[in-house]
Amino acid sequence: MILIDRTAPTMRIRLHGTRAETAAVPAAIATVLRIRFVSRPYPDRQSPMFQRIYLDATPRRTPPK
Repeated sequence: MILIDRTAPTMRIRLHGTRAETAAVPAAIATVLRIRFVSRPYPDRQSPMFQRIYLDATPRRTPPK
């Protein structure tokens, strides 16, 4: 079981695409948001070439200027 700090504003994001797309996108999202959890891949219900993954993410804190 993974415990997630729900005191921070957390977003649940669903990614839907090919295996390559769902593997690459979390790294891109991590440049903007702090990823707290990544689910296992789930097969698409209609097309076997696509899958879904779910992310829990929170805003990154930027240092004051």
